[in-house]
Amino acid sequence: MGDQLNSTASLERVVSQTKLKSILKKTFGFDEFKFEQERIVNSVLCGRDTLAIMPTGGGKSLCYQLPALYLEGLTLVISPLISLMQDQVNALKQYDIEAAYLNSSLDYQERLEIEERVKNNKIRILYLAPEGLVSGSVLSIIKAENLSLIAIDEAHCVSQWGHEFRKDYQSLHVLKQHFPNTPTIALTATADDKTRDDICNELALKDARVFVSSFDRPNIRYEILERENELKQLQKFIKEKHPDDTGIVYCLSRKKVEKVSDELKRLGHNCVPYHAGLSSTVRARHQRRFDMEDNLIVVATIAFGMGIDRPDVRFVAHLDLPKSIEGYYQETGRAGRDGQPANAWMVYGLADVMKLSRMLEQTDADQVYKKAARFKLDRMLSLCESLTCRRQILLGYFGQHGSEPCGNCDACLNPLEGWDATVEAQKILSAIYRTGQMFGAGYVIDVLRGSSNERILGRGHDKLSVYGIGKDLSKNDWNAIVRQLLNLGYIYIKDWDYKNLALTQSSREILTGSKRLTLRKLREGVSFSKKTKQSDISHSHGRDDLFSELKALRLSIAKESKVPPYVVFSDKTLHDMCQILPQNDSDFLMVNGVGQSKLEKYGKAFLKVISENKG
Repeated sequence: MGDQLNSTASLERVVSQTKLKSILKKTFGFDEFKFEQERIVNSVLCGRDTLAIMPTGGGKSLCYQLPALYLEGLTLVISPLISLMQDQVNALKQYDIEAAYLNSSLDYQERLEIEERVKNNKIRILYLAPEGLVSGSVLSIIKAENLSLIAIDEAHCVSQWGHEFRKDYQSLHVLKQHFPNTPTIALTATADDKTRDDICNELALKDARVFVSSFDRPNIRYEILERENELKQLQKFIKEKHPDDTGIVYCLSRKKVEKVSDELKRLGHNCVPYHAGLSSTVRARHQRRFDMEDNLIVVATIAFGMGIDRPDVRFVAHLDLPKSIEGYYQETGRAGRDGQPANAWMVYGLADVMKLSRMLEQTDADQVYKKAARFKLDRMLSLCESLTCRRQILLGYFGQHGSEPCGNCDACLNPLEGWDATVEAQKILSAIYRTGQMFGAGYVIDVLRGSSNERILGRGHDKLSVYGIGKDLSKNDWNAIVRQLLNLGYIYIKDWDYKNLALTQSSREILTGSKRLTLRKLREGVSFSKKTKQSDISHSHGRDDLFSELKALRLSIAKESKVPPYVVFSDKTLHDMCQILPQNDSDFLMVNGVGQSKLEKYGKAFLKVISENKG
């Protein structure tokens, strides 16, 4: 492309594409940009405030790290988690980039030393927690004339409409007050239109250029099942598809995390729990194991996950319904960051809908927020209940319409059936009405199925015309119908303390028969055929023996350097070594992910192993 001038920039700067590509290859070892990286980097280098929305694993960090090396001066990165900062700094040091972080994990002397290095222009990239901005000492050591770029990572946290709102992020607008002429880049993997507007407003971005990469993660297979026996379903899923893989299992509560973790350990899995109720020492130890070990399952609340860099997570499982599609997308996106096949698996049920709805109603939030949160929960439930391609619904939610059915979700591979549920819906709507719209789903279903429990007999509800007319369906079947009627707006929960169901105006259409109702058929536990198993990842080089040797060398180096193995080299880079079989330094630089600094650090050791195993 040569050198070019971006005439749309508010601060016109000549951007040398030759220099840019040289840094990309020499430092990071990449021949080409991916997704919207190149346009985003050029926007930043031209001095424009920029909002970058890229899928998890899409290379967001490069969008500020590369400009940080191109520009003179300091790049300030706001990051929400200590562990994420540490991982990023360790990774940058592997490239011989002067990087550091300031957060509560440092003692007084360590903090003073880093602040002194910043003052003396010895740091290229400085990571800071959002709460660190309230410290006057931090802002005082950053010189406006030497600050070349501000990066706000996980920028959706600034928006109350986002799925991980953090109040500390709302103080970040002070950066523009102190450094009005320094360009800012905000980065996130998930943001709908409302959240994007909120990010730009809250961060005081000026005429920001917005880049939205495709949200599609085609290597991830989506599968959503109705809950029957969740632990048995989870064990079957892991045993059939991921018996020796690294994965994450998400649960809503700390208690459930401990229960599921204990059960998986009992079944012989290498497993650890992670939630905010554990001590910081235990959490750090379990995070470290996740970074370093193969074939480890982490059972966690959403306290675990933001900023996970590990590329070879082969599955993410949900045992509870997420609150929003944004949260679901962010969490499932932690699987398969290396582009290899991965699974996003979930079970859910009526209890999830009730629990999340009740939690929302009992918050102190205003009605505007509650309305938005209800909408997000309804859309999440619609994804679960849909008869059509999961990926089309996900992409459509983020405004990416017109895609074909993906062929890589349960709805495509094992098409979901619809059935005429008009009569069954009339039965349950009638039962809700005739019992006075005063009871929850469990009681109404017991009436329909003709239960003889004391509560029903004592109230005389065994004398109602609807008593026993639903014996032909199981409780699971009726729960599925109730869940879908709630989602479609034919019934609602009138009293959250007692979860009482009541009819809406729309239910009249069903009761009078003026509208036929098609619902999603309850599906028994699904298992895809052997040919669709995701855990067997094949590679064309046919050198699994060499790959194993390279992995062992990588692990040894990682332990010695006290960094995760993927920080040394990714699996993709090791596979590329097996494909190319480099014999000298020049060959080694041809490997994807190998730059000059890593050649100097590791080239000799890896070339020796390759040479000994080239036959």
